Amino acid sequence: MDATPAISVRNLRKMYGAKAAVDGLDLQVPRGCFFGFLGPNGAGKTTTIRMLMGLAPPTSGSIELLGLPMPEHALEVKGKIGLVPDESLLFDHLTGQEFTEFVGRMYGLERPRARERARELLALFELDSEPRKLIGDYSKGMRKRVAMAAALIHRPELFLLDEPFEGVDAVGARLMKEILLEQVRHGATVFLTSHVLEVVERLCDRVAIIQEGKLVLAGTMAELRSGSETLEDIFVRVVGAERPAESLDWL
Repeated sequence: MDATPAISVRNLRKMYGAKAAVDGLDLQVPRGCFFGFLGPNGAGKTTTIRMLMGLAPPTSGSIELLGLPMPEHALEVKGKIGLVPDESLLFDHLTGQEFTEFVGRMYGLERPRARERARELLALFELDSEPRKLIGDYSKGMRKRVAMAAALIHRPELFLLDEPFEGVDAVGARLMKEILLEQVRHGATVFLTSHVLEVVERLCDRVAIIQEGKLVLAGTMAELRSGSETLEDIFVRVVGAERPAESLDWL
């Protein structure tokens, strides 16, 4: 396996006016790992992943993906990445088959192969029972599943997933998790944000926690655990939210 990290971020900063959404972030993600990127609401997770995806230019700092500097090698890098963005950037007036096939064609697959892979992926994600249904009529969970199917069609080396399980039912989420774990076993790297710490704890072998745009903790799950601490315990301790809940007299 290539020794260069799947993701290497140095002194990454993104300013919105006078506010730093991401503030001097340094991050290394080894290849072949399942990496959880965590933080409280507004910590800068989605901004970071949008910069990695090429959807938002950094104000300063550097990004290397799969050993290649961005944005200089953006076209080459994007051909090796599978994306599931938070807002599900899908085409509502296409069917799942049409969208997934279209994404395959965008990644350079010949039409017959794109069509076959799209059909197989939709069957795998249990989205083939209503082939004429438009994505605009999909539930949020179905939208996430078709986005994941499209992200897989070109067999990427690196997955960037922003809240991939949000709105997905338990059966669909388990299926997605099993597929992602299988990709990691085959040498791919998965980088995901999620608010569901139990999911991250079960899936990820490495995590990083950011707060107010700064990295506050990073390491393997084994390194970060102290005694019987859960990931939720670690998260609450690190982000400084460990205080007694106030009670209301009337509640």
